[in-house]
Amino acid sequence: MRHSLFMARTVLVQNNNVDEACRLLNRILGKEEIFDQFRRTRYYEKPYQVRRRVNFEKCKAIYNEDMNRKIQFILRKNRVDPFPGCS
Repeated sequence: MRHSLFMARTVLVQNNNVDEACRLLNRILGKEEIFDQFRRTRYYEKPYQVRRRVNFEKCKAIYNEDMNRKIQFILRKNRVDPFPGCS
């Protein structure tokens, strides 16, 4: 049995199409934020910049979570019709 995390990062080249395999690998690494981590650690990040980035990421995560909750609330299927009889 193969390890699932290893299989998630394994890209097979089909029909000698290396460009498509590279695009797929870049997409996988982008979703796992490996490129972002590489870009952040390439140069030294000053402590105040780290604090600003971390605070921004926390605020963004809270905002996204709140917006997703509101969107799911609006898109739910079992809502009561606000205007009964008006179709």
